[in-house]
Amino acid sequence: MRQAEKLSLDQIRAFLEASEEVRFEGEKREEIYGWVGQTLQIHSYGKRNRAERGLLRSYVAKLTGLSRAQVTRLIGCYLEFGEVKAPKYKRHRFAASYTRADIELLAAVDEAHDTLSGPATKRILEREHSEYGKKEYKRLAGISVAHLYNLRKQSRYRERRLHYTKTRPSPVNIGERRKPEPEGRPGYLRVDTVHQGDQDGVKGVYHINAVDEITQWQVMACVPQISEAFLLPALEQILQQFPFQIRGFHSDNGSEFINRSVAQLLNKLLIEQTKSRPRRSNDNGLVETKNGSVIRKHMGYGHIGSAHAEVISRFYREHLNPYVNLHRPSAQADVETDAKGRKKRHYRRYQTPLETLLATHNHEMFLRTGQSAEKLRQQAARHSDTESARQMQTAKQKLFASFRKSA
Repeated sequence: MRQAEKLSLDQIRAFLEASEEVRFEGEKREEIYGWVGQTLQIHSYGKRNRAERGLLRSYVAKLTGLSRAQVTRLIGCYLEFGEVKAPKYKRHRFAASYTRADIELLAAVDEAHDTLSGPATKRILEREHSEYGKKEYKRLAGISVAHLYNLRKQSRYRERRLHYTKTRPSPVNIGERRKPEPEGRPGYLRVDTVHQGDQDGVKGVYHINAVDEITQWQVMACVPQISEAFLLPALEQILQQFPFQIRGFHSDNGSEFINRSVAQLLNKLLIEQTKSRPRRSNDNGLVETKNGSVIRKHMGYGHIGSAHAEVISRFYREHLNPYVNLHRPSAQADVETDAKGRKKRHYRRYQTPLETLLATHNHEMFLRTGQSAEKLRQQAARHSDTESARQMQTAKQKLFASFRKSA
């Protein structure tokens, strides 16, 4: 009906009596609310007596098809605000647990640590708050691993975020073909080499990676060539950097380690030498995993000339090795054996190699002469995990800048 809001009260009364059996229904809510407001305003609803108000109420209900309760609500809205408007829908939102500053702090931690896994990052956040007393980590210290990954998908987080050479088989009968059996004791190393690529027929540097099987304590060094003149001094330096006594030395069957010179060095130090078994690719799997997650992650895959081996070794010794062992959590396996003798590994514990070493039963008896748990704790307490990571990243940037200058 057109101009229905302008009918007089007598016309409205006559209309209601004549259309008692007729039913009307409004189409759009915005149009209905607008028409109701105009009608009540034209007839000055607030100044009418009770009988006239009842007449207008019945008229509005008749033409709109609204219920008595709905009409009452619209009239109440008109009396209070002077108009009839549909309420704006407000979607319920839970209060944000983590602020913009928390997301930026997580991005800074991931940038410093080169984006570790969720459980490892969670452990770092816990340690920053509990071990080092950093108040800004209070909320992030209690974050779940699942929600940590959710925060990494946030737009603010994204705004803040920058060929293995096959070893050569050797027929030399050195070292026993078997898997080491540390029986929970630190000091059994898994060792491997990583080549930093060729360029125009020129060999790059070689990284030497040694990882303790029990604690995952990791020491890296760099040599310009795989030869006795460079390899033996590097191995001696690596063995001296471990805080505990070395009992075992396990590698694959490459000739860089399976040779008379290395065997003599290990025999002199009373270190047992073993090598991987055929068709048992997992015998040296731990160190190969660390090759990718640490060396390749920080040094990349591009060619680095052999002339830079010494400065890379210094970077490892002064920055990367301390960071990896004192401040970077690693997954520790809990092995469960079922009734059929099958072993299954569960990775529930994320802790630094130092934490794993100090949690070892009678750990003091495995430490080198002159080394103590208190000295190691003091060394780790000099910097927090993220402070150590940032110092390492700064040193790494200077290292790569020196490569570009000499190119």
